[in-house]
Amino acid sequence: MVRRNPCTLAAPTPERYGRRVPASNDAIIALDLTGIFVFALTGGLLAVRKDLDIFGVLVLAAVTGLGGGIIRDVLIGDIPPASIGDWRYLMVPVVAGLLVFRFPPLLSRLEHPITTFDAAGLALFCTAGALKAADYGLGVLPAALMGMITAIGGGVLRDVMTGRVPVVLRSEIYALPALAGAVVAIGLTEVNFNTAVAATLAFLVCFGWRMLAVRRQWQAPKAYTSSST
Repeated sequence: MVRRNPCTLAAPTPERYGRRVPASNDAIIALDLTGIFVFALTGGLLAVRKDLDIFGVLVLAAVTGLGGGIIRDVLIGDIPPASIGDWRYLMVPVVAGLLVFRFPPLLSRLEHPITTFDAAGLALFCTAGALKAADYGLGVLPAALMGMITAIGGGVLRDVMTGRVPVVLRSEIYALPALAGAVVAIGLTEVNFNTAVAATLAFLVCFGWRMLAVRRQWQAPKAYTSSST
């Protein structure tokens, strides 16, 4: 059930905004928690590679896992954000951070672990973020943009805190797969697709496009400068 925003005169119900099949709250929470765990792993792995102590690992895991969702919740009016009011949202990145800190060699042996986990988190968060934004009354395009912001927000904070130019600004195509996944999730639920089916297809679109972009090194167009010659 959608929570009432005390700052508005009426709760943003699906009927009020014409949404025919609202996403299950349980489904959104499950996607959110899974995305938080996966993104928190990327933050923890990067912290270990930067030789941070256990506190640094936990902080970076939490910021990476929760950052995008907090930004989304503030923008759509879900105050206080779910990650502050629900203990599960706080425990998941802590568990992920402790796992990375305790077993870094095991996780680091995975092929391109940070890139793979990051792509999975991107796909999970763009889907969950878009569905939640739609249930709070946003239209298709604004909800898709919220899905993209949810997906890239934590990664941007992670990179800034570790002194890197954010991946979304310098690497292979990153934000576009998140936006595409969010559009798929919202578009399919708007035409009465089952939420689980819509979320699965959205995940595959985003994850597949992102990994293909990494594999083939697809880049967004860049401005021409004299140094490019």
